[in-house]
Parts: sequence; structure tokens; C-alpha cells
Amino acid sequence: MPAQRKLRVGLLFGGNSSEHDISLLSAASVIRHLDAEKYDVFPIGITREGVWLPGIKPVEFIAAEDHMHSSQTSGQKNFETFPEALTLSIKLSTPGEGLDVVFPVLHGQNGEDGTVQGLLELADLPYVGCGIMGSALGMDKEKARLIFRSLGLPVVNSLSYRSSIWKISPERILDAVEERLGYPNFVKPASLGSSIGVSKVYDRGGLRRAIQNAVEYDHKFLVEQAINCRELECSVLGNDEPMVSAVGEVFYTGEFYDYYAKYQDERSHTVVPASISPALVEEMRFLAIQAFQALDLSGMARVDFFLERETEKIFINEVNTLPSLTNQCMYSKLCEYSGLPYTHLLDRLIELALERHAHRHRLKRAHNCN
Repeated sequence: MPAQRKLRVGLLFGGNSSEHDISLLSAASVIRHLDAEKYDVFPIGITREGVWLPGIKPVEFIAAEDHMHSSQTSGQKNFETFPEALTLSIKLSTPGEGLDVVFPVLHGQNGEDGTVQGLLELADLPYVGCGIMGSALGMDKEKARLIFRSLGLPVVNSLSYRSSIWKISPERILDAVEERLGYPNFVKPASLGSSIGVSKVYDRGGLRRAIQNAVEYDHKFLVEQAINCRELECSVLGNDEPMVSAVGEVFYTGEFYDYYAKYQDERSHTVVPASISPALVEEMRFLAIQAFQALDLSGMARVDFFLERETEKIFINEVNTLPSLTNQCMYSKLCEYSGLPYTHLLDRLIELALERHAHRHRLKRAHNCN
């Protein structure tokens, strides 16, 4: 009996995003832990400029980016740009020759927001993680909160604005924030992750500077009421019948869990499971499933919560549809504590991608009008 063929897995990483470096860490971990007995991995790196580098591993990627810059300076063109990348994705989907499944570890814009997901669906390639709409909604904090509020799910009071309105009427926006939210508050770009562009402010001058900083990253921004809280997280895994993990807690030394605290401050750490009551655990796990389904998510997501210290009231902070995926990240730790080791988690994510793709193919695509 012939041996079963290995699955060909395309690993997408890097990307034109402020979370480019985090993606490299996730990709290196995924490649290292995917079972070599089951998978042939074909890495595809994407530079900060959007240039596609097929067949290059994350450990070689930085040197290749440097070489690409020098080649561009000298007028050479040896790499795949987006039109060629579209052709590449179609070629990789050719039955019997191409990929069986794509594993995107592209964090942030142009990777986690539905753009790459749309490309992969056009190429008819199964892919790990959420679909187009779920990815787009999860990335847009404003739209996600509108949906959560409409369903009665708890979120912190906030206001959102376009940068075009800020440019025209800054004083009116500052007045509205002071009247409706007060201080302190947080200013956040609407569609970035890893706390990039986020500021905590205490007065009108700080608010003005924080908004000006946020609109340099995104055309929309949120101003969110600050509360005295603990930060907790759940991992969700699955398609139509998702499972939810235990609850973990994040500890940090600064005023909030910013980029430095997440990726550079050695004093920041996570605890699994969180030291909270069983009743709070069950409520958070229930809210995590509700948030996951409210945004029409599939595959995986990490749901982040605020737990107000004084009242123990729970608020949904955000849903991360493509969380950091190293073996030491919170998503993986929560899954492992809940009985799914990292290597098996990667297996399950690929299984879910193939299951969803098969389900989509069973749906009717045409209607007989006769």
C-alpha cells in the first residue's frame, strides 16, 4: 500500500503591515513545529513594500529584504510584485501541482483584514483562519463594536471618527469626547493591532496629540473611556461548533499593554489559568463564543476582555482573528492548557481550513430559473 502523500502547505508571512516583524516570529515557529511527516511546507514571504518572495524561509527573509532594497536601488527587478503574485496564487492552486492549503500568518493590515483571504478564495485555495467578512470585521474595531452593541454584548463606552472630520472640526470632536467620555481615555487607530498608535490621555492637549498620532496610522480612530481593569483572554477554535479555552491573564508594568509591554518588556507575562471565580470564567467563555459568532468567524480567534476591578463587570475589548502564533503566545498557551498541544493545534487549524473549503464547495453556486 503506497504511503499517503504529504499535504503541501503554503506559509504566507511578512506583509506590508506595522506588524511585519511579529509575523516573522509566528512563521518561524509554525515552520519549526509543523509535523514533517505530514506536511511539505512552501514558505512565501512578503516584504514591507508588498513584494512576494516565494520559497524563502523566515530565517533568510531579512537578508533577502536587504538584497531586494539594493537591487531596487540599482534598477534590477528580480522579485514577484502583486500582479505576478496573483498569477503565482493561481499556479499554486493547480490540482496535482500546487498547494493543498495556505497557512497565512500575516498580522495586521493587508493580511488579517480580508484582503489576502479574498485572493485565496479567488484562487480556490483552502486557507487557515477566518474568512473575508470575519477578517474584515475583526480588524475594524469600530464595526466590531457596532455589532457587539447591537446584540447587547458588553463593550466600553467609546466614540469613533474619520480623520477627514477631525481635519475639519477638531475642537468639536474634543468637546464631544470631554462631554461624553471624560478623562482618562484611550485613543486608538480603528484597524491596527499590537497596540500600535494607541495612547492614554488625561487632558485636552494630550487628547489632541493622541488623535493626531492615530490618524497617521489609519483614516478612522476610536476614543475609548479608560477603566481600572484587569486584562484577560480566551482562545476560540473551530468553525460552526467552536471550542473555547480556559481564561488567561496578562500582566504588565506600564500604564497599559502597549507594543513595548507585549514584545520587549521582559517583566510582562501571562498567567494561565487566570485567578478569577468559576462564574467569571464561564461568563467570559460564553461571551467569547458569542463574539466569535457575531462576527461570523471561523478557524480561530483570540477574544480579549476587560474585567473592571471594582465591579467585576466584563467588557469585550477586541477580537483578534489572526493572533500571534508562536508556541509561547497566549493563544497557544491557552489551547495547550485546555488539552491541545501546539503541534496538534497546528494540525487542527489545517483540518478546519480543509473542512470549511469542502463545505463551501458543497453549497449551490447556480440557480435554475426554468
